[in-house]
Amino acid sequence: MTTLTPSTSPKRPDHARRRVVMRWVKRVGLGLVGLGLAAGLAYAWMPKPVAVDLAVARRASLDVEISEDGQTRVRDRFVVSVSTSGELQRIELEPGAIVAAGDVLARVSPPHAALLDPRSRKEAVARVAVAVTRQRAAQTAIERATMGRDAAVRDAERARRLVASGAITVSERERAELAEQLAIRDLSTAELERAAASAEIQAARAMLEAPGPDRAAREVEIAAPVGGKILRVLRDSAGPIAAGTPLFELGDPRAIEVVVDVMSSDAAQVTAGMPVTIERWGGANLKGTVRRVEPSAFTRISALGVEEQRVHVVANLDAAPPSLGDGFRVAATIVTWHGDDILTVPASAVFRDHGSWAVWVIREHRVHLQRLTLGHQGRLDVEVASGLSPGDQVVLHPGDNLAEDRKIEAR
Repeated sequence: MTTLTPSTSPKRPDHARRRVVMRWVKRVGLGLVGLGLAAGLAYAWMPKPVAVDLAVARRASLDVEISEDGQTRVRDRFVVSVSTSGELQRIELEPGAIVAAGDVLARVSPPHAALLDPRSRKEAVARVAVAVTRQRAAQTAIERATMGRDAAVRDAERARRLVASGAITVSERERAELAEQLAIRDLSTAELERAAASAEIQAARAMLEAPGPDRAAREVEIAAPVGGKILRVLRDSAGPIAAGTPLFELGDPRAIEVVVDVMSSDAAQVTAGMPVTIERWGGANLKGTVRRVEPSAFTRISALGVEEQRVHVVANLDAAPPSLGDGFRVAATIVTWHGDDILTVPASAVFRDHGSWAVWVIREHRVHLQRLTLGHQGRLDVEVASGLSPGDQVVLHPGDNLAEDRKIEAR
């Protein structure tokens, strides 16, 4: 009978067991890394919420405004000009001076005689000599005409007596009377020639004489037509001046108006009586009203080189501060429409989508496209005629990263 003894396998060394354990640790670690990478990729591909700015549709007052640059000017402006040519005396008045009606603003003296060069002086002296000679010749002609007239008068008187006695015929008397009339006219002609020669002498000698002492007495005074303040001094230096040259601009700086240049398309919406706000002139905002919209437009080149048709809108200020002067540049805002309790949203939330106005509305942290019907459009807000309700949240400044049912988060 054979006896069986159990076989015993040799024990695994410790270093072999360690290798097995390390192999499984590496396998588990690689598996965990793979799971982490897969989870990271899955998370990266998942759509993230878009951070947006939100606003709420609410009921408020709304103004439709036109904002343009304008310029102040004095309403009643008077330009004082020179009425005659002459020599203007130095003007000491300065802009800002207050004058009353009738105050003397400037003085104009008769013009100085022109300076003669040697050639012109010789010509003037020669003209004087010629005129004196003509005067002497005219005097001689007067003496001869006087003697001829006396003789003709005597002959005519003698002929009248003889024709009465029948010694001569009537025709001879008529010839004697005709000679008398011709002699009288010759004397008148000689006297006229002497007067003309005397005038020529005076004119020729005036070219050589210096100005008389009565020049200052013949000054012309330029008076202020109305009382007010001198806005501008257009000419203050002494010297020759022509008639019609402007010297001053007068006006009342308290009567200030504002002229605003608006586009012709905007001017069609402006009427007299609309409120105006004046900003950025160096003080607090000023209030006023539109007084007139001028009926004709003008062309102005914009900063971009585009031709624009502009219209002057004139506005009166309710109260003009003393520091606001003539020709100041201001920023004017004209309110063409005002409404109260109007459903509004910010204009930055509205955009065009396939020819319609739309906004992104927030519902349960997701955006949804909502089409709108707009009414009046203000500077910052617009009127919503239909499509929204008070309290609806909308996205401000929507970007291209928004899509229907996209999840969002508020900034």
